[in-house]
Formats: sequence, structure tokens, C-alpha cells
Amino acid sequence: MATSRTVVLASGNAGKLRELNRVLSPLGVVLRSQAEFDVPEVEENGLSFVENAIIKARAAARHTGLPAIADDSGLEVDYLSGAPGIHSARYSGEGDEGNNRKLLAALQGVANEQRSARFQCVLVYMRHGADPTPLVCQASWEGRILQQPRGEAGFGYDPLFYVPDQQCSSAQLPPEVKNRISHRARASALLLEALRQR
Repeated sequence: MATSRTVVLASGNAGKLRELNRVLSPLGVVLRSQAEFDVPEVEENGLSFVENAIIKARAAARHTGLPAIADDSGLEVDYLSGAPGIHSARYSGEGDEGNNRKLLAALQGVANEQRSARFQCVLVYMRHGADPTPLVCQASWEGRILQQPRGEAGFGYDPLFYVPDQQCSSAQLPPEVKNRISHRARASALLLEALRQR
């Protein structure tokens, strides 16, 4: 039975659910996956991370009648004018390995100093489906794209994303370090603070 502290996560990603549940636990919030409520997938046809996160949060809140949180995130590469950007997850149409291959091919022959990039994360909290003032928290994580993959941990573009202050790829970071310094960790901390104030 849903309590007033139940919030729906507009995602079926178990890793995101665990991560955000841990972040929001001080508020007594119980985050549940939209899969538990049979929320239909929505078309992410926004032109920005913010628009796509709002589309997902609004759909989940409308379908469940509960407050909802949605995340939209991705990788921006400066040399590629911000690509893959909002298309990060579907960049190649062939999953993580295909995305990484396509990114390396697009940057073939490009010098290290021109391979600057960042991960972006936008988290949106919507009190209800018609919320006119959703909370929007955004954070980024600066780095650059490596010439070849390094590391086995993480997912997505982590093996190609070099973190200068850690001197390794995101996929080589211990999970507890990544969960403290990543774009999603920073956006989650901002969301926790915003919800505390609200």
C-alpha cells in the first residue's frame, strides 16, 4: 500500500533505484520503480535533458497519482558539438559497446587536449502530474574521452571517460568514490537539499 512518503522513480533501472533510495533515506522517502505501477514508457522527445526528465516525471506522476522523480543524463563531447548528448543511451542503437565504438570512431585522430567532455545529470521532482513548479537539479562531471577503454566497473561510457583529478577512467574508480563525485551523485545531493527545504 502506498504511503504519503512513497515516491515513484520514472525508471526501471535497479541501479538508479538503489542509489537514489540511499540518498533520500534521511527524508524517510521510499522510492519505488515505475515498473511496480505498470507506468507505460513515454517518448523522450524533448530537446534537452531538462525537458526529457520533466516528460518522464510528469508521466509517472500522472499514471500513479504519486510524487515522481526522473533522471535524464548523458555525455557531452565538446569536439562533437555536445554529441551524443540527449541521445547518449541510443547513440549507436547497439548498446553500450556499440556506443563506445561509435564515439571512438568519431574522435579518431583527435588530440587528447581536444577531447574534453562532461557527463550531465538532471533530476526532476514533481509533486503531482500537473505540478507547475517541479524541482530541477542539474550537475555535471568534467573529464575527457580516452583513446581506448580502461577499466571494468561502471557502465555506459565509463571506460572511455577519464577523470583528471582521479587520474583514471570512471570505470576504474571504486564504486564508493564514483558515488561521491559523479554527476548523478552531485545532482542527488542537490535534490536532497532542495527537498529538505521544501
